[in-house]
Amino acid sequence: MHSDMGPDQQKNILSYQEGDARLVERLDEWLAKKLLRAIGTPPVTIKLWNNREVGDPEIRPVASIKINNRTSLVTLLANPVFYFGEHFSTGNVDIEGDLPGFLDTVYRHLPQKRGSPLSAVVDRIRASNSLTGARKNIHHHYDIGNEFYEKWLDLPAMQYTCAYFPDPAMSLEEAQNAKMHHICRKLSLRPGQKVVEAGCGWGGLARFMAREYGVNVRAYNISHEQIRYAKQKAQEERLTDRVEFIEDDYRNIQGDYDVFVSVGMLEHIGIDNYRLLGAVINNVLREDGKGLIHTIGRNQPDKLNEWIETRIFPGARPPSLSQMMTVFEPYSFSVLDVENLRLHYARTLGHWLTRYEQSMHLFRDKYDDTFIRGWRLYLAGSQAAFTAGTMQLFQVLFTRPRNNKQPWSRSYLYNDRAN
Repeated sequence: MHSDMGPDQQKNILSYQEGDARLVERLDEWLAKKLLRAIGTPPVTIKLWNNREVGDPEIRPVASIKINNRTSLVTLLANPVFYFGEHFSTGNVDIEGDLPGFLDTVYRHLPQKRGSPLSAVVDRIRASNSLTGARKNIHHHYDIGNEFYEKWLDLPAMQYTCAYFPDPAMSLEEAQNAKMHHICRKLSLRPGQKVVEAGCGWGGLARFMAREYGVNVRAYNISHEQIRYAKQKAQEERLTDRVEFIEDDYRNIQGDYDVFVSVGMLEHIGIDNYRLLGAVINNVLREDGKGLIHTIGRNQPDKLNEWIETRIFPGARPPSLSQMMTVFEPYSFSVLDVENLRLHYARTLGHWLTRYEQSMHLFRDKYDDTFIRGWRLYLAGSQAAFTAGTMQLFQVLFTRPRNNKQPWSRSYLYNDRAN
């Protein structure tokens, strides 16, 4: 301030500056309230960079959204779902309180929106699952390093899919073991059968089926890192005479099999490819064969969370049950059993998130903070999506229409090798 100004001039300038500051603060608070309305007015507060809190004083908030700058606030208004992921990853937005609990609350309040026909076309173009596109998408998520996943998945099976908790007190390892038994019992596996698995992950289920049920497995996957790990474990467990791991796309499966199984692949291949998957199964499954598809799903057709699809799972589209039927109906497959394990996946993700948070300090030599925070958000957000019911987990058992060799009741699922 210039020293030749008189006291009255200085006072007027300070008054104007203070008035401008109050105007800006009111504008920031208005934007924050508008953001709360945009996400359905959940019982949360917004804490701005100047520590001013915005929210309903009559409610007890479950958490507080800490926004560290005005730019983040404005972009959150433009696209709350996408930019929350972006700004949380970079640290420009944080949550004071329980992260999964906050996300669950927001998911339950978010307005439901449907895209236009044009947006659906654009979405399909972005989510390319051609042979080349599928390899690129899978490499983005699964080839970031086996050591990363080893820190928070079960060992040695490395099951990156929903576990099964007949007893909620089970450890992650026990529940993943129970999941594999549950699948094998559904498929009525018998020694000597030929099984083909599409999208085998790190090979845990294929090795389990061969070791515990005496079947011969051929497993396909396009992730180089996962196939490398699966082959190494098969050698260590002396299962190479019963398990064959092939680094190739499911579209190239050939042979003649008693059983088809796919756990956690369908959500990656794109809705437009379901009929093609059905054709592959139809070509390789014997007349008395059975199949099981285990997939993340939705109650009605919708695309994946935009931030997760962009940053974590490119090309992923969890299907509704009606969309899944595109796999079965053109080839007259009979659906025998549909089970929804939604809450089992929420519990699985709770275990993963706890292990991940305990291991985050181990990742800092290889991954930056944006990656580490982004994956924490992804795991917490996925857990919340299952508890809030916006995501489902379907297991669909099917067979040929004239296969009458079926159990008379469902008791075989629970009283034979229960764990």
